[in-house]
Amino acid sequence: MTYRPSSFRITPITETDEELSALLEKTLLIDGKPANIFGVLAKHPALLKRFNLLGGFILNKGMIPEREREIVILRVGAHCRSRYEFGQHTLIGRKCGLSEEEIVALLRPIGSNVWDKADGALINMVDDLCLDDCVSDKTWVTLKDSWNDAEIIELVLTVGFYRMVSGFLNSAGIELDEGVPDFPEDPTI
Repeated sequence: MTYRPSSFRITPITETDEELSALLEKTLLIDGKPANIFGVLAKHPALLKRFNLLGGFILNKGMIPEREREIVILRVGAHCRSRYEFGQHTLIGRKCGLSEEEIVALLRPIGSNVWDKADGALINMVDDLCLDDCVSDKTWVTLKDSWNDAEIIELVLTVGFYRMVSGFLNSAGIELDEGVPDFPEDPTI
């Protein structure tokens, strides 16, 4: 597997002021601390505020149904070898209806019979973007069978957002939060 830091390169904040507390209030875990990604991003409050806007839109206000959104995000996490991204979204994906078999299949080449044509198009879109930064004509035609233009825009930008997030998580050495699973197996895509 590709090298990743085994510990924080940037440590999460330990204290907050009133403004920062407001930015972090929706990111708190059971122990009252922010999830590690947000604890580190809190070292740049202005960026965290904008990050929360786009990330919150994708997760809570977007047009893409949650199951399909999680297929896309998990596949990006697998491509980027981001333990944190894949682990967090494994938990979310389960809540959104993805089976363990589907989650593990997102770590492997698409040859599996787990996916129908529409899901396969989403996976191929992520693969195309992660390998060549462009959705192939073949994948685009298949996407158009299930998604309108606005939805395809959101899907492509979701891939871009989570590639950026995964690169940050990997580079900053963000450690898994307690209770977040690691990869069930090494990605082979």
